[in-house]
Amino acid sequence: MKYVAMVLAGLLLAALVHLAGMSRAERARILRITPAPAVAAADPAMPDAVPGERAVRPVSTSQPTPAPAPAPTLPVDTGAEPRVAAPEPLPSGLVVPVQGVTPAQLSPTFEDARSEGRVHEAIDIMAPTGTPVLAVADGHVEKLFDSRQGGLTIYQFEPGGRYAYYYAHLDRYAPGLAEKQQVRQGQVIGYVGSTGNADPAGPHLHFAIFALGPEKQWWKGTAIDPFPVFTGKTP
Repeated sequence: MKYVAMVLAGLLLAALVHLAGMSRAERARILRITPAPAVAAADPAMPDAVPGERAVRPVSTSQPTPAPAPAPTLPVDTGAEPRVAAPEPLPSGLVVPVQGVTPAQLSPTFEDARSEGRVHEAIDIMAPTGTPVLAVADGHVEKLFDSRQGGLTIYQFEPGGRYAYYYAHLDRYAPGLAEKQQVRQGQVIGYVGSTGNADPAGPHLHFAIFALGPEKQWWKGTAIDPFPVFTGKTP
């Protein structure tokens, strides 16, 4: 028995010596020991989670990659021409405002120069003093005015309020004519003269058309050449 015990002790010692010379992984495989998981090293830069202990930095804190910004939407070139607002239509159906004068007798004077650097922006219809002046269209008398340049004048608005018709250098108004009075096309509203800055040797009617703005101001508007309105011709 003593001999057997000595043999067993020798074998045990040899086994221990052999195990001591093996790697940790080999000893664990033989002895069926599961190695402990690795623990991340403490980060001294992080604050303490518990007094006396260091917090452990997570192994990975990667952020998701942001999605790329959508590409800008560019207009598609269809080849179509851009739409442009239609110009203001000219008034139509007007009669020549001087009795006995036909469209063929009119002359284009819209662009003629006048004193003080002004442009005429009207048409002059020559006629003897006292020749009746006619309303070119239906409407109402908006203003009767006596000015230094125009002399005795009439501002007539058409029913839609889009245009003002201006008659100047009148010798006198028709009897009973008054502001806000309704007038009919062809009605006598005054008489040709040379008041204002007109030459007494050349009595005439100074006639203008103005496109009115939304304010409907009788003294303010965009001048329209009357010559093509009466004749249908471009000067």
